[in-house]
Amino acid sequence: MKSTAPSAPLALWLDPEAALSTEQSNALQVSGWAMMSVNTLDHLLAHAADAAMVVLHLTLDVTRLKAVQQLLLDAGLCLPVVCRVDRHEFDLAVEATQAGALTVLAADEVRPDSWQRVHALLKTGSSRSAQVPVRQVVFVDPSSQHLLALARKVAQADVTALLVGPTGSGKEVLARVLHEASGRALGPFVALNCAAMPENLIEDMLFGHEKGAFTGAHREQKGLFEQAQGGTLFLDEIGEMPMHLQSKLLRVLQERQLTRLGGQSVIQLNVRIVAATNKDLKQAIAEREFREDLYYRIATFRMRLLPLRERPGDIIPLAMQSLMQQAAQPWRLHPQAQQMLLQYPWPGNVRELENVMRRAVVLCTDHHITPAHLMFDDWLTHHMAAPKEQASLDAPDFEAGAPAWPLAVPVTVQATPESMASPVTPAPAPAEPPVDLQSAVRLNEHQVIMATLASTPSKTEAAKRLGISPRTLRYKMAQLREHGMNMAAAC
Repeated sequence: MKSTAPSAPLALWLDPEAALSTEQSNALQVSGWAMMSVNTLDHLLAHAADAAMVVLHLTLDVTRLKAVQQLLLDAGLCLPVVCRVDRHEFDLAVEATQAGALTVLAADEVRPDSWQRVHALLKTGSSRSAQVPVRQVVFVDPSSQHLLALARKVAQADVTALLVGPTGSGKEVLARVLHEASGRALGPFVALNCAAMPENLIEDMLFGHEKGAFTGAHREQKGLFEQAQGGTLFLDEIGEMPMHLQSKLLRVLQERQLTRLGGQSVIQLNVRIVAATNKDLKQAIAEREFREDLYYRIATFRMRLLPLRERPGDIIPLAMQSLMQQAAQPWRLHPQAQQMLLQYPWPGNVRELENVMRRAVVLCTDHHITPAHLMFDDWLTHHMAAPKEQASLDAPDFEAGAPAWPLAVPVTVQATPESMASPVTPAPAPAEPPVDLQSAVRLNEHQVIMATLASTPSKTEAAKRLGISPRTLRYKMAQLREHGMNMAAAC
């Protein structure tokens, strides 16, 4: 075994199932770790005081992780735990993260750079006070991991950052990562959506006012800049900020000071600005809707968040994280449900994924999500656009008892992991969505009825769960048949 410098931090390797391999040992030592294998909790506790972290192998659940954490807590030790799980155990990886693991790596991971990233995580954590909560975020896809690594470097530089990405892609999550990985982590994180506030209120909210500055100003009010002193101010949808406020914002950013509305004294600022937008600001500059000098002031570092469909490695972990947030019990995702999630194009990005998983939680009674529980926003529109015979042929054949209608239209996406990919036949082109509220309500009602029928043993039980009488349910099922939906599986 290679000798390791005495200054190298010690990692305790706990894996009752298998011995430490030569490749894993070399990867740890090359990345700067001293390594010691321990076989029991007593053995781990004997060396924990000299260690920098514990590397723990999880197999079935997080019971072993909780036992290690309790053991260290009882001993008065605060030692981070890195968990190793099999590559296909997405739900277990999310559970481990939720249970407080520093990070989760694949059980067969032998790349030194992965263990070097653990070094970076430990340094970030050691610079914080124990009062700072650890935010559980999902950056599993390689592109997301690259973005996370960049964000942590930018966080240490204390420069302005511009986050660009489609709506619902997680820009505020990344903004909080920038804040919490920085030296300002103990300071406040203050957010303003520039598109959600009336134009005449944004200036007052940003800069504050003195008592008597205008009618109704009965007391002085600190603006968001002052509220964020020592921390981070997140300006979401900055591309929607009115032009006259852009010039005032630029001046504040340049001079690092402001004067409240109606005030005389100058207030010095110690605030970091993180801005975000889903607009093309270069085009907005060309159309004279955004100031070019402000753009270069806020875009010291420009980071782009990809749409969810372009980072498929994040989809299943995000789904499991959403499930864990809905209820504390363990959840399972059927393999075919996972494949449907991977094949859906996710026009609403992470926000739409969270909605789909919330619906699944409402419909599922046994904590095992199957294709019958997945209700995507556009499935009914696609179904009604297809001929009745073709819709029946295109319905995915999942498992006995599943509904014979498409809960989602499979769409092939790029960069789908080979282990999850399968040939998919493109569905017919979608029809125009309903333009009136009554049609939209009717379509959503039918969607819920079909999913409930598929997840209950009888129509009587389905009616009870829906809160309607069996007679009303029969009437609504007749309406579904009139729309050309196959009710054979539901009956």
